[in-house]
Amino acid sequence: MPEPYHHVRFRWWTSVDLDRLVSEYGGQYNAEKRAHPKDDVELTLYKDQRDEVTLRADTLSVAASAVRAVLFQREAKPFTGRDLALRKLIFDLYDKTTLTPFPWGGLSEPRYEVEETG
Repeated sequence: MPEPYHHVRFRWWTSVDLDRLVSEYGGQYNAEKRAHPKDDVELTLYKDQRDEVTLRADTLSVAASAVRAVLFQREAKPFTGRDLALRKLIFDLYDKTTLTPFPWGGLSEPRYEVEETG
């Protein structure tokens, strides 16, 4: 494997409940929530969507916000069973490969290897 895995997924129309993500999967994966500062006088549409949860399996980590998830590895290694389960969870929650509903500009998933068992 030449490069570490890195892939971005999105969700449209509804947001992922990050507190629920931590409560349901925090025991299965190392979970850490980071709440970013907010100000009442900010002029931004996404003020309430800045918080982020990091989930870590064995070699795969995810930085998840309300509408975007970044799956990544620090080092290129084959995925373990826990990595594959985390990947599936994120693909189920964040089911789009682009932020917009247009058919162009989607991100293709990079290749990855799976650890041999046995």
